[in-house]
Amino acid sequence: MSKKLVKSTGIVATMTMVSRVLGFIRDVVLAGFFGAGPAFDAFVIAFKIPNFFRRLFAEGAFSQAFVPILTEYKVQQPEDDVRAFMGRVAGALLGALVVIVILAEVAVPLLIILFAPGFLHHPLRFELSKGLLYITFPYLLLISMAAFAGAVLNAWQRFAIPALSPVLLNVAMITAAVFGVVYYHQPIYVLAWGVIMGGLLQCGLQWGALYRVGLLPRLRFDWRDAAVWRVLKKMVPALFGVSVAQLGLLIDGFFASFLPSGSISWLYYSDRLTFLPLGVIGVALATVSLPTLSRHFSSQSEQAYSKTLDWSLRTLGLVGLPAAVGLCCLAGPILATLLLHGEFTVRDVNMASMSLMAFAAGLPAFMLVKILATAFYSRQNIHTPVKVAAVALLVNVVLNMIFIFPLHHVGLALATSLASYCNGLWLLRVLLRDGLYQPQPGWLLFIARLFVANVVLAITALWSAGVLAQWILWNTWVRSTHLAGVIVLSVSVYTVVLWVTGVRFNDLKWVGGE
Repeated sequence: MSKKLVKSTGIVATMTMVSRVLGFIRDVVLAGFFGAGPAFDAFVIAFKIPNFFRRLFAEGAFSQAFVPILTEYKVQQPEDDVRAFMGRVAGALLGALVVIVILAEVAVPLLIILFAPGFLHHPLRFELSKGLLYITFPYLLLISMAAFAGAVLNAWQRFAIPALSPVLLNVAMITAAVFGVVYYHQPIYVLAWGVIMGGLLQCGLQWGALYRVGLLPRLRFDWRDAAVWRVLKKMVPALFGVSVAQLGLLIDGFFASFLPSGSISWLYYSDRLTFLPLGVIGVALATVSLPTLSRHFSSQSEQAYSKTLDWSLRTLGLVGLPAAVGLCCLAGPILATLLLHGEFTVRDVNMASMSLMAFAAGLPAFMLVKILATAFYSRQNIHTPVKVAAVALLVNVVLNMIFIFPLHHVGLALATSLASYCNGLWLLRVLLRDGLYQPQPGWLLFIARLFVANVVLAITALWSAGVLAQWILWNTWVRSTHLAGVIVLSVSVYTVVLWVTGVRFNDLKWVGGE
């Protein structure tokens, strides 16, 4: 792969890693202060609802519809036309978001019923989640406008600021949690206001970056503009298609609201741990690949397009698979090390570790969907991912109904993982069938080497970690040092096995043009 694309992926992955590590610190703080009780269950729902729409608008439909068209304008149109296009899209986006936020604030009780109907049987959780959602929903407007700025920066190959901006949300929430616990009787409300403060900081950072690099557009409200309607038409099907994993997680919340108190919190913490490697690897690859794939499609460079996609998939296998194996093998020790303190109990560790293993099993599929959906959107093909996502979502619902009674919250996580495999493998089949992706030579040998390395990784991790009961007895310092040692040993063994079997990082390099 070209050095520029590798460097860009590294920048995004590094910035995302910084953000995700701080996100873990945030979760450690929240677990200690709030545990997995009804108050935190209510906050999770109030935080998930705007985040669901954020992933659809900001990271999902808008980004996937806007970036390819913006790239096309950048390549084919004069600079003044590009700026005018950005201004009209930004104005239309802001207007739509204002309307959505106003309607949502009026319909907060209905949103709670829609996303957590089981709360109707628990008045405390229902009323608390309503009050929190009134505060948190405007975060959608702030983060979506931040995402617009981030999409423009990405199109100009400036990846660092958009990847780093989530740090500000984590800092704001940590500060709000500490401040609320110290000074307020109901600190969970202060935590909700911390979400809004984080959104303001994220929006300010990215629009400030646009100004500094001379890309700040002038907002124009022109709903009749053909280019705006072109973006909107691409967004409508993408609203559903790009984020089936997130839809699956919200369906998990829907079903989990009928389960005992704590189930939503267990799913939240295990989801957060799973999405660390997804954010660092899957989102980084998708973010960097989208402008590159769009450029190759616009210039009709089909060979370069296929090689870029092949590079992304090989990188996923090399880094994403061991992340999933390690997370599955070390679920209990990781949760005990990070969260076992304060209000978070041994029972919470045991319950959350089971759902974490179920989510970790689906991690390669979550990453695969991110990358392959990007491949379709770079070609401005929205309809194929939508059709596939519809089937996968139906599979998710059916599996939820099958698994929820015998497996409870673990069954919900497992259903999401299996549905994502359905989604990702079907997308891959379509790309291969239509000749849009032509695998480079050596895939069978590469897969065999990965299989051997990951089996050895699993054996090493399980052997060196030992039994969970011992981790429960240790203090935080002993847990932390032992976990670090287990991870370093496992990664070292994995790397050595890859080397012995013949895998070289230079294998991810090709000599085609950018």
